[in-house]
Amino acid sequence: MPVRPPRPSSPPLNALRAFEAAARLGGVTKAAEELCVTPGAVAQHIKALEDWAGARLFDRHAKGVTLNELGERSLPDFLAAFDQMNRAVQNLRMNAAPNSVRIATLPSLAQLWLSPRMPGLRAAFPQARISIAALEQPPNLAREGYDIAIFLEPKTSRGGLILAEDH
Repeated sequence: MPVRPPRPSSPPLNALRAFEAAARLGGVTKAAEELCVTPGAVAQHIKALEDWAGARLFDRHAKGVTLNELGERSLPDFLAAFDQMNRAVQNLRMNAAPNSVRIATLPSLAQLWLSPRMPGLRAAFPQARISIAALEQPPNLAREGYDIAIFLEPKTSRGGLILAEDH
């Protein structure tokens, strides 16, 4: 095994995640919802990152936070890094469970439309491990570990393949 020099010390991953989520989503509260923590925890993680860097990344206001110039310049690198990590994790999951399919859909679609079709799907693909997550909001397929998302949205929303339309 080759000997490599140790990686330089870096801030905790949670601090990096908090910055990326707050910057991408435009606020501490939205980041807290995505990360399933309190807004105070996100704020503490961001402060820890700013202390580590020796510079502020956000301007604080009575109504929340906004990225400052350093935060704006740093955000693309963080987005690219987290997207790459998400791809690595998805590749790991696919290689570990190649016959696994994760479906995200609205609770009503899961219960009323998808559930009755599951026996036929399982019969057609007996080797597949199919899991369904009932979500109120569509996941970001580039960032979350779902293979398929079935949701009802306006045609102008995020990309994706339109399977059916109401006229």
